[in-house]
Amino acid sequence: MLEITVFTFGMLASFVLSGLGRNKKAQRANPPMLRYMGLVLMGFSTALGLLLLGWAAAMMVGIA
Repeated sequence: MLEITVFTFGMLASFVLSGLGRNKKAQRANPPMLRYMGLVLMGFSTALGLLLLGWAAAMMVGIA
């Protein structure tokens, strides 16, 4: 199950980043859905990173 989630996240991130790069190179405006999806992926990555950092800190202290 984790593999499917990681694969899906990677494909979405690749699609969003390639679309943003292509639009920047062509000097076009980004579609709102592409921008919002990028923001959702960025927020998910940040939240997951902070949760994992908190978990690692809790393990070092001995709580978890």
